[in-house]
Amino acid sequence: MPPTPPSGSPQPGYGLPQQPGPYASGPYGQPQQPGPYGQQPGYGYPQPQFPGAPGTPPPGQPGSRNPFKGKPVMVIGAAVAALLVIGGTVYAVSGDDGKDDKKPVARQTDDPKPDKSSGGAPVNPGDGSGDGGEDTQDLNEGRKAGESKVLWYKEAPDAPGSGADAPGMWVTDTTAVKAAYKQLLAFDVGDGKPAWDTIEFPQKICAVTQDKTADDKIVVAHMSGSSDRAKCNQLQLVDLNTGEKGWTQEVAEGALFDSVLSIEMSLTGDTLMVGRSQSGTAYDVTSGKKLFDAKKYGDTSCFPAAFAGGARLLQVASCGAGGDSEHDELRELDPRTGKVKWTRKFDKGWRIERAYSVDPVVVYSTNTDKKTWNISAYTATGEMRSQVTVDEDFAPGCGWAILARDLQGCENVVVDRNTLYLPTDAKTGANEIVAISLDNGKERWRVKSPVEEAMQPLKTEGGNLIAYVEPSYDAGGRIVAVPVAGGDHKPTVLMQNPQGVADIERGFFSRSIDWADGRFYISTTRLNGNDDSKEKLMLAYGK
Repeated sequence: MPPTPPSGSPQPGYGLPQQPGPYASGPYGQPQQPGPYGQQPGYGYPQPQFPGAPGTPPPGQPGSRNPFKGKPVMVIGAAVAALLVIGGTVYAVSGDDGKDDKKPVARQTDDPKPDKSSGGAPVNPGDGSGDGGEDTQDLNEGRKAGESKVLWYKEAPDAPGSGADAPGMWVTDTTAVKAAYKQLLAFDVGDGKPAWDTIEFPQKICAVTQDKTADDKIVVAHMSGSSDRAKCNQLQLVDLNTGEKGWTQEVAEGALFDSVLSIEMSLTGDTLMVGRSQSGTAYDVTSGKKLFDAKKYGDTSCFPAAFAGGARLLQVASCGAGGDSEHDELRELDPRTGKVKWTRKFDKGWRIERAYSVDPVVVYSTNTDKKTWNISAYTATGEMRSQVTVDEDFAPGCGWAILARDLQGCENVVVDRNTLYLPTDAKTGANEIVAISLDNGKERWRVKSPVEEAMQPLKTEGGNLIAYVEPSYDAGGRIVAVPVAGGDHKPTVLMQNPQGVADIERGFFSRSIDWADGRFYISTTRLNGNDDSKEKLMLAYGK
C-alpha cells in the first residue's frame, strides 16, 4: 500500500500545489495544475503531442512538441524522492514546419559523368537500384570552398500512387543499406555503387529491426499478401555486408485480439523480439529458433503492449484495461529466457509512451487526464534514479504512434551513461540542446544552435555530442561536435553541407539521418509515389 499522502499545502521552496506522480510506490491524490487543451485526433480524447503520441509529426520534423508545457512542480513524500510532474498548455501540431516542402525540380547537366576528385556529379543516381539513369544531376555544381560534397545519391524506386514506407537505414564499415517498399538496396559507402544485388520481397516491407546485430545483420518483415487481411508475419534475416539471406520464419497469430496485422521488432544481443498487439515472441537471431513467448500475466490481466531492445530488453505491459486497477508496468526481461528481472508499477492514468534509452533505462510517460508528463531514469535493478526537473518545451522528434506505442521511435534523443540530451522547440530561430543529469534530473548545461536553425543531437563519440543543424534556404545542414565535459560547450563544425543541395536536404518530410566515419547520410522513410517527381531515396555527403 502506498504511504498516506501528505497534505495539499505548498511545499517549502516551490509554492505550488503538489502533483501526483506516475508510480504506485509514491504518494498520490493531490490536486492537479489546470491545463485544458484542444481535442486531438486519435483515441477520441485529448492526446499528448510530446513526445510521439497521435498527432506528432514523423521523425526529423521540428514540430514535435511538449503538450504539457508549464512550471515544474515537486511532490515530496515520506517514502520517495521528489517527483516531477509538469502541467500546462498543449500546442496543436500539424507537422508543417513552415517551410516549402515541394520537391526541387532537377536540372539536367550537360555531363552526367561523375568526377569525384573535382567534386563533380555524384555516381549512379538511378532509381535506387544503383544502375544509373538518364537524368543524372550534378549536385556538386557551384560547390563553395569548405563545403562537403555529395559523394553519391539514389533516386527512389517506384511506389504505389498512395505512397509506401521506406523504413530503416543501416551503415556498416563498407555498406549503406536502405529499405524501400518491397526492396532492400545496398550501396558502397564510398562511391555509391551497388554493394550487392537488390533483394526483392514478394510483398511490401512492413517492419524492420532499426538496429543491426554485432555481425551486421538485420531482420526484415514483409506482408503475407496484398489483401486487407494480409499479415505482417514473414521474417527474413539479411547480412548487410553481403546481401546473403539467412533463415526465414512465420510469426504465429496470437489469441483473440492479439494479431500480427502489424508487428514491432527489436534486437538485444542475439535475441530478436517480435511484438504483436498483446504478446511477443523471442527468437535466436542466429538460427531463427523460438526462445520464449511473452504472454499475459497477473491477476489484473497484464498483457505485453510494447518492447524496447538494445543492451537490455524492456517490456511495457498494460494491466486491468477499463477497470479500477488499470495501469502500466515497466519490466526488464532476460533476453534468452524471458525471465522477469524487475517490475516497476505505474499508477492508474499514466501511460508509458517512449523508452528514450534502455541502458541506462530512461522512459517518458504521460497522464492525459492530468495534463502532465514525466521523464524518469532507473538503476540497473529498476529502482528510481532520478526524474527530470527541467522546465522546457522539448522536441524529441518522435514518429507516429497511433495503435502501437513504438517505444524507440524518437530520433532526436541521445542518452549516455550519465546524461540525457534533449533539443528544445524554439518555434522559430535557433533552439538549444539541454544536457540533463541522470543522477538528479537537473540541467548540467545547454548549448545554442550556431545559426537560426534547429539543432538536434545524433550520438556521443570521442568525448563529444555530435549534433545535426538543419539546413536553411541559403545554407546546407551541418554536423557539429559539442564537448560534453568542462565548461566550454561551443559547437565545432565537422562538416558543412553545400548550399546548392540545401533544398533537397531540407525537402525530406520524413527521414533517417546518420553520421559515420566522417560521412553524413540522409534518406527518406516515406515514398510519395509521385511518378512526376524525381524523388530522392538517399544521399551521402563527405569531404
